[in-house]
Amino acid sequence: MSDQLVFIPLGGVGEIGMNFGLYGYGAPQERKWLIVDCGLTFAKPDLPGIDLVMPDIRFLEDEVEHIEGLVITHAHEDHYGALLDLWPYLECPVFATPFAKAMTDSKARSNNFTDTIPITVVNAGEKFKAGPFSLELVNVAHSIPESCSLYIETDAGRVVHTGDWKLDPSPVGNEQTDEKRFREIGADPRPLAVVGDSTNAIREGSSPGEGEVAQTLDQLIAEAPNRVAVTIFASNVGRMISIARAAQKADRHVVAAGRSVHRVSEIARDLGLMEGLEPFLDQDSYGYLPRDKVVLICTGSQGESRAAMARIARDDHPVITLAKGDRVIFSSKAIPGNERDVNDIQNMLINQGVEVITDRDALIHVSGHPRRDELRQLYDWLKPDILVPAHGEALHLDAHLKFGQELGIKNCLGVRNGDMAQLYPVASVNKGEVPNGRVYLDGEILCQPDESGVRERRRLSFGGTVNISMCINSKGQIVGEPEFELVGLPALVDEDGDFDEVVEMAIAATVKSMPAKKRADRMVFAEALRRSVRSEINQLWGKKPHVKVFVHRV
Repeated sequence: MSDQLVFIPLGGVGEIGMNFGLYGYGAPQERKWLIVDCGLTFAKPDLPGIDLVMPDIRFLEDEVEHIEGLVITHAHEDHYGALLDLWPYLECPVFATPFAKAMTDSKARSNNFTDTIPITVVNAGEKFKAGPFSLELVNVAHSIPESCSLYIETDAGRVVHTGDWKLDPSPVGNEQTDEKRFREIGADPRPLAVVGDSTNAIREGSSPGEGEVAQTLDQLIAEAPNRVAVTIFASNVGRMISIARAAQKADRHVVAAGRSVHRVSEIARDLGLMEGLEPFLDQDSYGYLPRDKVVLICTGSQGESRAAMARIARDDHPVITLAKGDRVIFSSKAIPGNERDVNDIQNMLINQGVEVITDRDALIHVSGHPRRDELRQLYDWLKPDILVPAHGEALHLDAHLKFGQELGIKNCLGVRNGDMAQLYPVASVNKGEVPNGRVYLDGEILCQPDESGVRERRRLSFGGTVNISMCINSKGQIVGEPEFELVGLPALVDEDGDFDEVVEMAIAATVKSMPAKKRADRMVFAEALRRSVRSEINQLWGKKPHVKVFVHRV
C-alpha cells in the first residue's frame, strides 16, 4: 500500500481545550508520528477533587518508538499545559518557540519537575525536520506571544495546522498574521489540507483588534478618579502591555498581584517584549501608593477562589483592599462553566461600592480566534483542497464544516476525538479508529476516570456518609455497643427523633431479626446493616447516604 498522511485528534476536537493532534505518515503498519500540541482542560464542579483533565494517550503506548517529535504551537494551557505530565510517557523531541520554552521551563521549576525535556527552540519562519516531516512555524496573531500555525510537508502531502489564530490589524505584543507566507503556501500547486480553528466559526464578520482594546483601556484608566484594578488571563502579554502603557500615560504605577502575572511578565520582559515599560511593583507596594497613582494587574478573571481578585472581593487578601469609588475592569470573558463564580465576585465588589466594568460595558476584551470573514480570507490565501475543522465543540465544528462547503472547498471532513482523517492519497474518515478519552490529575496522581474515586465523591457530596463499627464473637453474638459516625447529614430533630436515634433503631432491629448463626457471617451481617440503615434514613430524609459497615470478629 502507498504511503498515507493521516490526522488523528486525541483531544480538542468536539470540545474546547485539551488539544492533542497526531499526524501519521507512511504505510499503515509503519507509520511515523508527529504530535501537535499537548494541552489540558480544567476540571469542572462535576469532578470533585480533580485538578486537571488531560487526553488519554494510551494509543501511543505501542507507538513510542515511532514518534518523531512534538510541536507546541503556543503556550496556552490548552495547548502545552499537559506536557510535563505526559512527556514521560512519550520521551520524544519537543519543538517550541522561545516564549513557549520559557513558559515550560518556568512551569517545570515551580512544579519541581525532575525530568529534562529536550526542547529545541525554533522561531517562526525557520524550517526544521522531525523524521519524514518537514516543518515550519508560521506567525499568527493570537492572545499570547509567538503563536504559530504549523506547515507540514511530507512526500505524501501538505498540511497547515492553524492552531489558534486571528487576523488582527493592530496586535499588541505580537506580530500580524503572516499573510505573505500563507499566500506563498497557497500558490504551491500541490494539494493542501487545512486542520483549522473552529472556535468562532458560528460568528459573522471579523474579530475586533487588540489595538481597539488598548484605546478603551487608555480612556478607562485615564479618567478613573481612584484606584484601578484590571483582571486578565495571565498569559495575555499583549493585554498586560496595553495596561502598562495606559498606566504610564496616566502617571500611574503598575502593581502585579498573583504568581502567574509575575511569572509571565518576567518571561516577557526577559525576551524583550516589554521594552520601554517600567518594572511592575510587587503587591507589598500597593498600600504606599496614592489611590489615583496605582493600577493593579491581578489574576482571577475566571472566578478562581484562591486567585487575587477573589480574595480581594472577599476582603481577605493580606495586603490589597478596594474601597468605594475604586474601579475594577474585567478584561476577559468568562469561560463557559465559570460564569457563576465570576458573577459572585462581581456582586461582592459592587456591594462594596466598587465600580465594575465588564465586556458588556465597553470593548475591554477581544477573542483570539477567527470569525467567518477571517476564515474566508485565510482560505482565499491557502486555497485548500481538504478542510478538517478542529478546536471546538460540536456546534463550532459543524458550522465550520458547512462554511467550508459553502466556500467550495472540495473535501470537508468531519471528525471527533479518536477518528482518523486520511488526508492523502484519498480524503476519507474512519470513525472511532483509535482509543481515546480523558485522564485526571488528582494531586500528584494521574489516573483513569474509573480509578479516580470521583463517583464516590459525588455520592458523598450529595448524601453524606454513615460509618458503623460492630464487634461479634465466633458465635455471632454482639460484643459491646455499636459505634457509628454521621458525616454530612443534617442535624434534624423532630417528632421522629434525630438521625442518631434512627441509626440506633435500625441496628437494633437488624440484630433482632437475624439469628446469631447468620450474624456469624460478617459479610452477610454487614450488608444487612448497611441496607437497613440506608433505608431507614431514606424514609426520614428522602436521601440515601453512603453507609459503610465494619464488622469485627473478636
